[in-house]
Amino acid sequence: MVLRKIIEIDEEKCDGCGLCVPGCAEGALQIIDGKAKVVADKFCDGLGACIGECPQGALKIVEREAEEFDEEAVEAFLAAQEKKKGEELPVSGCPSSQVHVFNPFTPVDGAPSPDSPSTTGSALSHWPIQIRLIPPHATFLKNADLLVLADCCAVSYANLHKDFIAGKVVMMGCPKFDDVDEYIERFAMIFKTAGINSITSVYMEVPCCSALPVILKKAMEKTGIIIPHKEVVISRKGSILN
Repeated sequence: MVLRKIIEIDEEKCDGCGLCVPGCAEGALQIIDGKAKVVADKFCDGLGACIGECPQGALKIVEREAEEFDEEAVEAFLAAQEKKKGEELPVSGCPSSQVHVFNPFTPVDGAPSPDSPSTTGSALSHWPIQIRLIPPHATFLKNADLLVLADCCAVSYANLHKDFIAGKVVMMGCPKFDDVDEYIERFAMIFKTAGINSITSVYMEVPCCSALPVILKKAMEKTGIIIPHKEVVISRKGSILN
């Protein structure tokens, strides 16, 4: 143990948004039980690159006794994490990850009256829709206009199919509870191979959801590919804030 600088996380302030995780190149930070945690002291170099990513001011550098920073251990840990991600990729035999393309319903304006037949339907054009389950080589991604959707928006925003899903390829997930680094890697692979035309990210006003557009920007930075990106924020009551 040595006296050195290291990251400290105020769990009272941390809301588990995960923005700090990709900011740590050493992989020392992870979201565990809804809060950012230092995985091991030896993985943290104490330089504080992650601090500027935290919107809640929950991270700071302190000086205390800790294990020495171990660069070799960091490399081994990152390699193990990459291997784990590869092993967790969906298996083609899993029904949830089997790719399907189908003809979507075209939504129309106006709600049906109680006495008339329903004129609503799904504008979804493909399956799967979860970010973690969509293979980067899926044919429906080619030259697509992406709708990257935070899970909660599907319940909060009433006209989701008509206003956002129609004409787009949906990729849906939760930036708080899913693996942020895995998301970045998956989007980077898609951006490299699919020729994406545009991205619309739709997410809730709550702080943890703000990680979604950051993930997309980091994936673009990783690939050097710039894609037109529109952000839409939905309120808890289901209205568009911007």
